[in-house]
Amino acid sequence: MAVTGVLGWLNIRGIALSVRLPDEVYAGTETLLPVVAENGKRFLPSFLIRVTLLGNSTSFTLLERNRPQNAALLLSFRERGPLKLPDAMVSSPFPVNFFVRAAAVHLPVEGIIFPAPRSIPVPASGGKPDAGEAVSAAASGYDGELAKISDYRGGEPLKLIHWRLSAKHEVFKVKELTATAAEPLVIDLDAVPGRDLEERLSCGTFLVNRLARAGRPVGLKLGERVVPPGTTRTHRLKLLTELALYGKG
Repeated sequence: MAVTGVLGWLNIRGIALSVRLPDEVYAGTETLLPVVAENGKRFLPSFLIRVTLLGNSTSFTLLERNRPQNAALLLSFRERGPLKLPDAMVSSPFPVNFFVRAAAVHLPVEGIIFPAPRSIPVPASGGKPDAGEAVSAAASGYDGELAKISDYRGGEPLKLIHWRLSAKHEVFKVKELTATAAEPLVIDLDAVPGRDLEERLSCGTFLVNRLARAGRPVGLKLGERVVPPGTTRTHRLKLLTELALYGKG
C-alpha cells in the first residue's frame, strides 16, 4: 500500500497544463477548449491522467517526459462577461485502480465571454428591417458589378444605358450595378428589441455578427458612448467585447 501510494502520488506530480480560449466564445454555446498537458518530471512518465475542468473531463493514457500532448474539453459558459478559469483537477487511478489521487493545477487564463446571439430581423441598407436577405444581397449602385437589367426610369446616368438591348425594345434598358460599399450602420442598444438588457445584448450580438460578416460597416451606441462603424474582424471582436462587458461595472 505504501509503494502504490508513493507511485500514485509521483504519477500526478509535475504535470503542467495550458489552455487557450478561442477568440470567440459565446454564453450558453458549447466550445472546444484546447488543452495541452506536459509531464515535467525529470525521469518518470505519467499514466492514465484525467484532467477535469468545470465538470468536464479529458484523458491522457501516457504522458512521456517533456513530450506535450494535446486534447480538448467541451465547455459551456452560462454568463457573458469576464472569465477567469478555476483550477483544473488532475487525477489518476494509477498504479492500481483502487485509490484515485488528485491534485489541483492552476490555469492562469482569462478571457471574455460574449452574449449568446439571439436572432432578429436585420436592418437593410435603407434602414428597414428584413428577414436577413437584404444583408447578403448586394445594394444597388453605380460602381460595382452588373446585378440586373431594368427599364430606364429617367434618373440613371447615360453610361448605364444598355444600347444593344434598348434597340430591341420600345423602352431604354439600363444596367443596375452593385454598390462598392454598403451603408454604415450604428446599432443603438437602447433601440434594439428585447424584454431586458440581457436580451437586447444578445440581439445586438447577432446584429453585429450578421452585418459585419456581410461586409457592412457596423458600429455601436451604448448610452452616451459611440463606437464608430468598421468592417475588420478585429473591429467586430471589439464590438462584441463592448457588449459582453456592458453593465458589468
